Amino acid sequence: MALSGIQIYKLLPQTNCKDCGFPTCLAFAMKLAAKQVELAACPHVSEASKAQLSESAAPPVRLVAVKANGNEVKVGNEVVLYRHEKTFYNKPGLFVRVKDNEPADALAAEVRKADAYRTNYVGIELGVDGFAVEAASGNAASFAAAVKAVRGASHLPLILISKDAAVMAAGLDALSGETPLICGADAGNWEAMAALAAKHKAALVVSAPTLEDLAGLTEKVRGKGVEDLVLDPAARDLGASLALNTQIRRLALKKNFHALGYPIAAFPAAAGDPGVELMQAAQAIAKYAGFVVLDRFDPAMLHPLLVLRQNIYTDPQKPIQVQPGLYEINGPTAESPVLVTTNFSITYFSVANEVEGSGLPAWLLVCDAEGMSVLTAWAAGKFDADRIAKDAKQFNAAGKVTRKRLVIPGHVAVLSGDLEESMAGWEIRVGPREAVDLPSFLKQAL
Repeated sequence: MALSGIQIYKLLPQTNCKDCGFPTCLAFAMKLAAKQVELAACPHVSEASKAQLSESAAPPVRLVAVKANGNEVKVGNEVVLYRHEKTFYNKPGLFVRVKDNEPADALAAEVRKADAYRTNYVGIELGVDGFAVEAASGNAASFAAAVKAVRGASHLPLILISKDAAVMAAGLDALSGETPLICGADAGNWEAMAALAAKHKAALVVSAPTLEDLAGLTEKVRGKGVEDLVLDPAARDLGASLALNTQIRRLALKKNFHALGYPIAAFPAAAGDPGVELMQAAQAIAKYAGFVVLDRFDPAMLHPLLVLRQNIYTDPQKPIQVQPGLYEINGPTAESPVLVTTNFSITYFSVANEVEGSGLPAWLLVCDAEGMSVLTAWAAGKFDADRIAKDAKQFNAAGKVTRKRLVIPGHVAVLSGDLEESMAGWEIRVGPREAVDLPSFLKQAL
């Protein structure tokens, strides 16, 4: 049974040394009880206390990392069911599947294309996290060749898929110094797969048709010394996968059921239909999958999944921000106007994209509003005349232009009078309320 914060505190050194990063041992104990830190953060806890605290120290969902060439995908270690309770931290990895029965040149070309894919979302660069190599041929030599071809085209982490231990061994031998994810172990091959995972220090996917069988299988594999496990509930339709993923997460978090306290793998690649695959992948991202294997590289499918994942795994209490400063758009000159906005990412990119699309040169003064949108920041007292004047001076807006024209958002037109006092010598103009109207405003009014 899990210990309370006070019970944990009694087993700690109680020196308040702060080496754990917390001001007191009690504060650390409370975080440990809430599964928000690991016992290893305390360098002074005794061996006797470690044994007693093992259950409280273990995260409800084990952290599993797949590594290759300096790249890493970390999943698990989550402590809540819903992101409004506490933000989700370790984003599920999106892996693109390739098969070893494809020609080596075609396979490598597909991998290179996916590896190079990047999409920019509110200033954040997103892309695929790795590749899943499936032994569709059932031939050890073909599988090893495919693994080598993928590794030659990309340095991203790999998932190796085969039920045949001999074939899997050939694929693992083609990698060196990496931590791949092996998929997978079941009731018929778990001993051989566990031996391979232990030998190569790889994480292992275990699969079973029921949660009871899955829990029993994880206990058997752990008995062989393999701790980094990933669960495959073997459900391939929307309803069953949603139910099983939710049950696994609840049992791990609410019941502290260690046999199912592992990340989950999802295989929308098995859907066979691109539309169904997209729905299953989106559901897997939203509902607790740690690894999501897609059937092919398709930017039209990948982009919305990456954006969805980014939104779900962004702290809802911390707005996405851009760096305050004076930005150049379309090569502005000393005659170009200075537009003003806040450093909320969506607001910034809305304004910047509209101005850039118009082809008209302008300076964009991005004020520090603690990541709030224009109206929210104004209502909170974080976007006012003093703040705008201060940032204009800090980023030397006056030194960039000879014709001093400052355009403020139409929603805060009330600031124009105060700005005329705070920024003597500047012509204060009130722009449109919506970013979409900026191009016509710039053409007609300036």
